[in-house]
Amino acid sequence: MLRIKEGFKDERFVSLPDTLLDAYAADPLVGNLYLRKIGYFPRVKYHYVLKQQGCDYAMLLYCTEGEGWYRIDRQRYLLHKNQYAVLPPDVPYELGADNGNPWTIYWLHFKGRNCRCYCPDGHAPRDIQPGRESRIQERLSLFEELYRSFSLAYTIDYMRYTSACLHHLLASFLYAEPYDSTRSRTDHGLSFSGQVIRYMEEHIGHRPSLEELAAHFRYSPSHFSMLFQRETGMSPIGYLLKLKIQRACQYIELSNLKIREIAQMLGFDDPAYFSRLFTRIMGIPPSAYRMSEKGSGATPPRDASPAAGAGKAWNPAPESGIRTDEPTGGN
Repeated sequence: MLRIKEGFKDERFVSLPDTLLDAYAADPLVGNLYLRKIGYFPRVKYHYVLKQQGCDYAMLLYCTEGEGWYRIDRQRYLLHKNQYAVLPPDVPYELGADNGNPWTIYWLHFKGRNCRCYCPDGHAPRDIQPGRESRIQERLSLFEELYRSFSLAYTIDYMRYTSACLHHLLASFLYAEPYDSTRSRTDHGLSFSGQVIRYMEEHIGHRPSLEELAAHFRYSPSHFSMLFQRETGMSPIGYLLKLKIQRACQYIELSNLKIREIAQMLGFDDPAYFSRLFTRIMGIPPSAYRMSEKGSGATPPRDASPAAGAGKAWNPAPESGIRTDEPTGGN
């Protein structure tokens, strides 16, 4: 039976029964390389593992925050942010998080006939240098896809897909230079936050929660927020609110829609809250903004409608760093 376990705060991992994995190992598409267990441990203070006899599987450790260490063949190595290590099968090891600055790690166990092909020479950690072309966020997206697929792998099709994804993910680490240099043209130049912002703009009239935004990009809400804020300096919902007000300015200037209609087009069910939010961001109320930008002259035709994408009324859920003390109910 599938087990999804939790221990440390926000920890998550997935494992399958050994009997099921043994059966999958006989499959020609799975047996060469397959997943045994996969997980994510954020800031895991006092994390410690000792394998005195080694294991029959290899382990990938990818550190994205903090630091930790591992000891193998009597040599102790430090693992820092933006580094990874692969611990080979059948070799004793121990590992642990730094007590003062504990690591955040993505990790997985993998087995199969070609398992050792994905174990690099030597045991020293390797760098994944951040940068415009480093594709770090895409690696994490691959990890999340692998995680979800494996969580459903009590059927052979999902396990086969998991195996195919595992090849891709491991190759993105071991062959980092070709992986980083072959970015898809459709994503060229767009950072993680750029992709999120584009999605927000395309769904400006909808009412996504933080959880829905994170799910769309295949992250946990906390990790999604951390990634977005690291690139923009703002929370996702805070940025979305400013995009909505930016679009409201366009509607106010380019249409003759009433303020309450614009509020509804942008997903706000309380015009008073919309006006207060507009005033807080723009410095003047929407009616004053219309007067200052359009003057008292002729108004545009009534059929100058906003762009498509209006959705259900929306009020932002409370989030750290975002003022949500305004009334949200009523129409």
